Amino acid sequence: MRSAVSYYGCEQKSHQPHFLDSCFLCHKTLSKNSDIYMYRGNTPFCSQECRQEQIEMDEASDKKYKLSSSKRSNGVRQSKDSTKESDTKKAVRTGTVAVA
Repeated sequence: MRSAVSYYGCEQKSHQPHFLDSCFLCHKTLSKNSDIYMYRGNTPFCSQECRQEQIEMDEASDKKYKLSSSKRSNGVRQSKDSTKESDTKKAVRTGTVAVA
């Protein structure tokens, strides 16, 4: 009969990389003796160029999002305006109504 013996601390641990191990954009390994350029808190970059490229991509996607959301809100406003116009164009009869 075989028994499985496990020792505390001897388990195989998979190495999870630290967030400062590589550049976020180009995945170049960041050395311990070189500068690390940070963006938005905890996003590391190997150079000012990589960091600037990410900033420009983020700004472009933000502009795209703002444009699409403003188009959607304008569509809602236009439909509300057209409803108001149709309400004011309704024909209303005035007078006495006799019901038998």
